[in-house]
Amino acid sequence: MEVVPTEPEVATEQTATGGAPSGGSTSGDATHFDVVVVGGGPGGYATALYGAAAGLSVALVELDKVGGTCLHRGCVPAKAFLETAAVFRSVRSAVEFGITAGADQAEPAVTFSVSQARKQQVVDQLFTGLSGLLKGRGVTLFSGSGTLLDGHRVRIAGNDGTTAEVTGTDVVLAAGSVPRTIPGFDIDGTVVLTSDEVLALDSLPASVAVVGGGAIGCEFASMFSDLGSTVTVFEALPTILNGCDEDVVRTVARSFKKRKIDVKAGVTLHGHTPGPAGGTVVSFGDGEELAVDAIVVSVGRRPRTEGLVTEEAGVVIDERGFVVADSSMRTSAAGVWAVGDVVAGTPQLAHVAFAEAIQVIKTILGEAVLPVDYARVPWAIYCHPEVAFAGMTEAAAKAAGLDVVVKKDPFGGNSRARIIGDTEGMVKIVAERRSDGSAGRILGVHMVGPWVTEQLGAGYLAVNWEATVDEVAQFIQPHPSLSETFGETVLALTGRGMHVA
Repeated sequence: MEVVPTEPEVATEQTATGGAPSGGSTSGDATHFDVVVVGGGPGGYATALYGAAAGLSVALVELDKVGGTCLHRGCVPAKAFLETAAVFRSVRSAVEFGITAGADQAEPAVTFSVSQARKQQVVDQLFTGLSGLLKGRGVTLFSGSGTLLDGHRVRIAGNDGTTAEVTGTDVVLAAGSVPRTIPGFDIDGTVVLTSDEVLALDSLPASVAVVGGGAIGCEFASMFSDLGSTVTVFEALPTILNGCDEDVVRTVARSFKKRKIDVKAGVTLHGHTPGPAGGTVVSFGDGEELAVDAIVVSVGRRPRTEGLVTEEAGVVIDERGFVVADSSMRTSAAGVWAVGDVVAGTPQLAHVAFAEAIQVIKTILGEAVLPVDYARVPWAIYCHPEVAFAGMTEAAAKAAGLDVVVKKDPFGGNSRARIIGDTEGMVKIVAERRSDGSAGRILGVHMVGPWVTEQLGAGYLAVNWEATVDEVAQFIQPHPSLSETFGETVLALTGRGMHVA
C-alpha cells in the first residue's frame, strides 16, 4: 500500500454515542450514510476514500487503526524488515565493489531494535498520511467493532465502552483476516509466533523453524536467514511456493539451499516440546526432532467474521468462515457488499482489495465496471530472490488443454543485473502456440530475481490485454535495465531473438 504522508491529523473520529458526522448524509440524518464500511484495512479504507471522492457520505468503522493488518502487522512492516535484510546483504558484499571501511572494521552486525524502530517510523508516517486523507475527504471514523444487523443497520461497540447504531444505503463488509494457527502449536508470543509477533520482535532468534512454505513463510525464512539466523522451513506439500511456476520454485529452492536454508517439504509436524531453558524441540516426520529458539507459524490467514453479521442480516457465511459474494462483490443481502480478505475464493492481497473497493463504489454509482479477473491478478513475493507473476503457469496452461510456447531468459545475461551484482533468476513467458507454430497470445509472465516485483507491470498489462508476442515485441526497453530481460524474452518468442536464442 502507498499513502502520501500529510500533516499529523486523524480522520474525524466519533465515539460510539455521538457527534455529528463530518461528512454528513444526503438524507440529512446524522446517523445515516450513503455507505457504511465495516473494517479499515486496505479494502475498507479504499472503499471509503474512493466513495468519498465520488461525493458519497461515508462512515468507516475500525476496531484498531485504519490501515489494518497490511499497514500495521503485515505487508508494510514485513517489507521494511526484508529491506533491512537487503541492505545487510549489500553491506556484506560491498568489498566486491571495492568498498571497505578500514582494516580494523569488524564484520557488519544487525541491531534489530534499531531496525524495529525504523520499521515503526515507516508505519507511523503512513498511518498519519492515511488518517489525513480520510479526514480530508470527510470520512467519519467510528472507533470500535461493527456488527451488521437487519435493515442495513450497523451496531458499533465502541472502544470506549459506548454503543451506537448507524445505517447505510449500502454497507460494505471489509473486516479483513487474522493469522491461521495449527494444532499442537499454540501461539505464546515468545517461542511460537505468528507474523503479528514476528513483526514486533526487538531481537533476532539464533535459530528459527518456519512452519509453512508459502509466500509469507518464504519471506520470513529469507529475512531471518539473511540477518544471520539458522532457518528450517517445514512444508506439508511436496514443494514450497505452491501455485508458482515450477521453474520459479526451483530457482528459489536452489537459492535457499545455497544460503543453507533447510527446506523440509512433504513432511508432517507432530508438535513441539518447550525446553526448560528456553527454545523448543520440534517433532516431525518419522520420529525426527529439531531444536530451535523460535517457531514461526505461517500457514495462511482466516477471515475475521466472528460477530461481523447477525443471522437476520441475511449474509451467507460459508463453512470456512468467509463471506459469500458474487463477481460484483454483492453478498446474498441486497445492498450489502464484501471486499478483501473476508470474501470466499479470492486472493488475500491488498491490491486485490483495492480493486474490489473501486468495483463496489462504481457499481453503487451505476458506472460501467469490469469484475476483477482473479486468474490474472499480479502476485509479488518479496523473498530473496523476489518472485512476481501474472497469468497462467506452464503447467496450468497445459492442464487447460492449451498448446504453448515457452521462453526463459536468465538474468545472468543482463548487463544491469551484472552491474548490481545480482544475477540469480530469470524471466519466463508462456504464450499460446498458433496453428503455424508461432507464439501468439501471452498467457503468463513469471519472474524470479532482482527487483522483479517492480518489473511485473509490463507483463501484467500484456496478460490482461491479451496481447500477442508480436505486439509486445514492438515496445522498446531502456538499456541497461533489468526490464530488458522481459523485452528480450518476448523478442525471442517471435523467433528472432538478439541475446536470447
